[in-house]
Amino acid sequence: MRYSYPCILTPEPEGGFFVQFPDVRGALTNGADREEALEMAEDALAVALGGYVASGWDIPKPSPASDGQELVAVPPVVAAKLSLYTAMREQGITKVDLAERLGLNETATAKLVNPDYGSPISSVLKALRAVGRSLVVEDLAAQPARRRFDVLARNPVS
Repeated sequence: MRYSYPCILTPEPEGGFFVQFPDVRGALTNGADREEALEMAEDALAVALGGYVASGWDIPKPSPASDGQELVAVPPVVAAKLSLYTAMREQGITKVDLAERLGLNETATAKLVNPDYGSPISSVLKALRAVGRSLVVEDLAAQPARRRFDVLARNPVS
């Protein structure tokens, strides 16, 4: 799944932009200008999706961007953690199960799934492999005045 979600930027009467994500409840922010609003949107999206993990909710699938919407991707480490969380839910794998597969304790495994914890990407990738998943980072043409990337998590082809 691509962890790149469409957002709506609405100009505010007093200046700046309000940002909301139709697919992700609670992902709201604003910025003094368009560029700052989109930078803030990346953080708001990651925080909101981290809340889904903390609440034990399914991660919503992003809808296609409509005219006038911008796509915003989460950082690669967050995408990897969301993919790990989703795979564990789909396969009924507990943190204890994953800990056994990785030779770690449950606390260390919980950190690998928590988007708010700064895990090394290599550790999260190892955990993804342990649940039969992989991560692909895709480079896209930059939008004016900002760099953009998409992250796609997938099942490896056997």
